[in-house]
Amino acid sequence: MQIALIGEGAYPHQFGGVSVWCDQLVRGLPEHEFHVVALVATGQEPVRWELPGNVTEVTTIALWGRTPFRPVLESRARRRLLPAVEALLETLVGPHEEGDAAFASALRELAGSAQHTPLAPGLCSDDAVAALSALWRAHRDHDGLPELTLHDAVTVLRILEHSLRPLAHPPLEADVCHIVTNGMAALPGLVTAWERATPLLVTEHGIYLREQYLHSRASPLRWPVKDLMLAFARRLCTAAYGEAATVAPGNAYNRRWEERLGAPPARIRTVYNGVDPAGFPLAESEPDVPTIAWAGRIDPVKDLETLLRAFAAVRRVVPEARLRCFGGTGPGGAPYLARCEALAAELGITDAVRFEGRVADIREAYLAGHVVVLCSITEGFPYTLIEAMSCGRACVATEVGGVPEALGDAGLMVPPRDPDRLAGACVALLQDEALRHRLGAAARARILGAFTLDQAVTTYDEMYAFLGRGRDMPTAAGQ
Repeated sequence: MQIALIGEGAYPHQFGGVSVWCDQLVRGLPEHEFHVVALVATGQEPVRWELPGNVTEVTTIALWGRTPFRPVLESRARRRLLPAVEALLETLVGPHEEGDAAFASALRELAGSAQHTPLAPGLCSDDAVAALSALWRAHRDHDGLPELTLHDAVTVLRILEHSLRPLAHPPLEADVCHIVTNGMAALPGLVTAWERATPLLVTEHGIYLREQYLHSRASPLRWPVKDLMLAFARRLCTAAYGEAATVAPGNAYNRRWEERLGAPPARIRTVYNGVDPAGFPLAESEPDVPTIAWAGRIDPVKDLETLLRAFAAVRRVVPEARLRCFGGTGPGGAPYLARCEALAAELGITDAVRFEGRVADIREAYLAGHVVVLCSITEGFPYTLIEAMSCGRACVATEVGGVPEALGDAGLMVPPRDPDRLAGACVALLQDEALRHRLGAAARARILGAFTLDQAVTTYDEMYAFLGRGRDMPTAAGQ
């Protein structure tokens, strides 16, 4: 079969959990051909993964940079596009409980236009700015809410123009479109589904909308811009759920979000990430010095600042303890790494903390610690956790997303953003060898029983077989 695998900011241009999952899926199904469609920033990003032979094509869709259009066409295009643009904007300003069908209809109309006419003349026009400002005054200009300024309106429309650029990509040639991150990555799949009735499969490792909410907290944009762009993200995710033949969350926690956002329960089937136990065999020894290991992408959602504060407390009880952090920064991550290094210096723990960058063999990161910590404020079903568990390492993890489903009672869970509880769990494991080894053995057994790579890949192979033949995927018991 031909599978279009569509993602944003991940495979094959970036490392991370979603990219690992994509590579495992493609390599695990060599009988299928994969066309990888990657939404990227500029189109100049290098391919960082060595691609297997069944990846027959890689297409990049750049979201940023200028999109020139001929001025001669600008006026005609603007007039033709404005009704659909206004309809889309009205769904962003109106009540969250209404407008999903109207949004999908307007998006579909814009997609049809984008196939032969740039959307920029309609979206980045004085008429669109005036329409958005009027809609805001009609729906939101009350109860003391901040005013939508001219700058706010222009900013929203410019962001929308960039966000909707995937609509201009021609429909894909595929038996199944597999969207591996919701949001903007859904747009090429929606175009293909609308034009060619190709079935859509939506997989979410973390909930796209929830992550947009979290990232918006640190955004420098004014509240009206944040409000409208979050409304856009919500409507877009809902449109993808509604069009999907099957929605395959990476954990049951995600399922609750998806149902709340309109995904039909009968179309949802949970598929947990899997690990190859042979690639992550049981660790046979421990470091000489009490060590906590962390692995992942250096990013605010991973909350290394809480880990550093917890480690400072650990050192007061276990003075010889060490913290080793493995992982790269990714685009835009350098300032956060600098912030973490400054915090380590402020806490007086620089001599015991090492930021070691990305390691070629991730298993080395897990073997480097007596205890492996995951301290994120949001997660799907994290590879770093299940890989460490496969190695038989005792784990401490924050109780977020799908983490409780992965860890169960085979490790220690603590609330997010709670350095004292995190420190206490780490100290307990560092000081109690018997507990550490018991939990490590239970973690390995849990992986072997429920979360192997073969189980995950086989399930997706079944999904492709059903969807590619135009049949609904049956829902498994308990899903």
